[in-house]
Amino acid sequence: MINLLTSIFSILIIVQCILGSSANGFIALVNCIDWVKKHKISCADGILTALAVSRITSLAIIVFNWYGTVLHPAIYSSKVKTIVHITWVVSNHFSLWLACSLSILYLLKIANFSSLLFLHLKWRAERVVLMIFWGTFVFLVFHLAVVSTNAKMEMNVYKGNITWESKLSDIAHLSNVIIFILANFIPFTMSLTAILLLIFSLWKHLKRMQLSGKEFQDPSTEVHLRAMQTVIFFLLLFVIFFFAHIISVWNSSTQQNNSLQMLCKVLGALYPSSHSFILIWGNKKLRQAFLSFLRQVRCLLKERKSTGHLVSSARK
Repeated sequence: MINLLTSIFSILIIVQCILGSSANGFIALVNCIDWVKKHKISCADGILTALAVSRITSLAIIVFNWYGTVLHPAIYSSKVKTIVHITWVVSNHFSLWLACSLSILYLLKIANFSSLLFLHLKWRAERVVLMIFWGTFVFLVFHLAVVSTNAKMEMNVYKGNITWESKLSDIAHLSNVIIFILANFIPFTMSLTAILLLIFSLWKHLKRMQLSGKEFQDPSTEVHLRAMQTVIFFLLLFVIFFFAHIISVWNSSTQQNNSLQMLCKVLGALYPSSHSFILIWGNKKLRQAFLSFLRQVRCLLKERKSTGHLVSSARK
């Protein structure tokens, strides 16, 4: 039964990573082509491109980690584990904070408030987002310092003192959980605040429309809704990823490679793989490019099918 579960979960991980990498690669490719054509790139497109690259890295690490912990534990030495963990921390930091920066940018660009502070931030939206993002490197340096310290603790071998080794392992696991919670709490709270303010802005906009007797389905309402849906899906996927990772790390201190831990790894991969499709759907340029790509694929398949019929009829 365990082997069957391992095979099923392995297939799910691979499928998620292939689809997620393809979607993120599509985002990066479309934005880079547009960048080359126009010789400039907007702040939102720049964030989306960097986010796509970080997600591709995260998915590659997820696949390698799955292979090393579940399928082939022999290659997963303490040194390799430390390198993978540090790489994952860096990619996850960029992935999370870039998504948070995108939520803040949506808020500043779309929401309408009469507050002087908000208007001041709105006029300098791109500069504000960049300042917030560069400021997050302080959290990254602190996170990496804690991870490196924990790695050294885990690699220290105290022969003849099993109790001390067990205590060190427990301390390392507990500190990993705590630092992960702290590193993710701030961007999650900022994204949640952004979606709440967007909802409030939409409510005020709909109220104004109702008082003026205009229809609700105007461009501003549509932009509000798309931005809200994108951020809401991001938050939902992130919550799944967050709890799956916490359970996985906590559970690894007691049992390894059991079904619960493997399920947590599969659920954790939903966040970097699925969110890219939400971003494509919520971005007009990416959505049009994706639909155009699907039409081209469909036409190509029809041409091949018609060519195949002609060849078969000619042979007959």
